[in-house]
Amino acid sequence: MPEGARDRLFGASQAAPLVAGVDGCKGGWVAVYFPNRRPGDARLLKVPHFADLLDTATDLQVLAVDMPMGLPELIGPSGRGPEQAVRKLLGPRQSSVFSVPSRAAVFCEDYREACDVAQQTSQPPRKVSKQCFYLFPKMREVDAVLTPQSEDRIFEVHPEVAFWRLNDGVPMSLPKKVKSQANGPGLDQRQELLQSYGFTSAFLEQKRPAGVGLDDLLDAAVNSLIAMRILSGEARAFPTDFVRDGKGLRMAIWA
Repeated sequence: MPEGARDRLFGASQAAPLVAGVDGCKGGWVAVYFPNRRPGDARLLKVPHFADLLDTATDLQVLAVDMPMGLPELIGPSGRGPEQAVRKLLGPRQSSVFSVPSRAAVFCEDYREACDVAQQTSQPPRKVSKQCFYLFPKMREVDAVLTPQSEDRIFEVHPEVAFWRLNDGVPMSLPKKVKSQANGPGLDQRQELLQSYGFTSAFLEQKRPAGVGLDDLLDAAVNSLIAMRILSGEARAFPTDFVRDGKGLRMAIWA
């Protein structure tokens, strides 16, 4: 962990349990964290490695991470369970939920090889989208540190599902991106919702570390609100009857 990062993230002491929302970004990971139920005290931290967020085992109670966790050996016609469960909730935003291939495909570093392996381990045979392939290094990074014992504080989330949940079960009406470019009205819509939950405009509009886009900050922020819901017992798993992969890892998106 970079020098001083632990103090910025965890502090010497906290008046309430810490929760954090985590999102991948260029060059690492961005975390939005705050004492439980105090988004107005939110802090932002970028670290190069996911494991940096796990260096302290006692201070951080819940991490809500926007990254697939639990990788099946085989993918059936409807895909991995979490993606199946949440797409139907998101209406026009369901395209933000990428199809996750098999564990063997995720561990391929070449795109053509990943597509070949994905086809061999799916029924019907299915290739890998480029968007999902670009996430493979971070998926492997998270998988390397996950164990069934870590799932009491590390949870898979998805930002658009989080916004759906916090928007009274209604998908966001505007996209966050259009043709891979930031969509100002969509980002403004999400920022307004986050402010209604206690985030300050100063925090959301702050100068961000290099590699952290506004969409990364907003996604990490909404993930942190789901972390708070998880800690308080308000969140639920999608699907509720989740299964586990060959490592024993739970496959569910929480919101």
